[in-house]
Amino acid sequence: MVTTKFSFPLVIVLCFLLSACGDEIIPTPKPRAFPRVDYPQKAYQSFDKDYCSFSFEHPVYSSIEQDTLFFDEQPDHPCWFDVFIPAFDCRLHCSYTPIGDEDKTFEALKKDAFDLVDWHNKRANYIDELLIDKGNNVTGIAFSIEGPAASPLQFFLTDKENHFFRGALYFNTRVRPDSLAPIYEFVKEDVFKLIETFEWEEGV
Repeated sequence: MVTTKFSFPLVIVLCFLLSACGDEIIPTPKPRAFPRVDYPQKAYQSFDKDYCSFSFEHPVYSSIEQDTLFFDEQPDHPCWFDVFIPAFDCRLHCSYTPIGDEDKTFEALKKDAFDLVDWHNKRANYIDELLIDKGNNVTGIAFSIEGPAASPLQFFLTDKENHFFRGALYFNTRVRPDSLAPIYEFVKEDVFKLIETFEWEEGV
């Protein structure tokens, strides 16, 4: 008669291995999901602030917030403000400068605008320049900044003699540019609507 002997520790190991071979589902990490974005209906209203000498249209889902401080100092002109869109936590920073003083010539202000765009070039993948000529004494350049730059869109508008207006779009988020792209495209339409409807006041 043949007798087979098993050691007690070996039996425990075999039981553990057999129980581990069941149909238990091993969880796998899910891809990162981003919150659903509810886009508001496109509609616009007139900019009617008396501290600026121009007009344009901005979204009804945005608000105008006048800047009272710039780096703890008063802005150079009362016509410094933000177009704030709370649905996307983004701001179009806007500033106006009268052309005239020695350090505020058209060429000097244009250079400042290019310098500010170049500052973002350190992180940008590509910067596209779009010439603006509306035919109503409003010309300028829009800069589309691709890549992980802080501001994806900037522009300036001017009559080259008396007025210089600049805008820069910022999102208060660290979301990757590819994830932010649909929101950016939505807001970019609003920025170009502002440019399209921009007019200087007559007689100023």
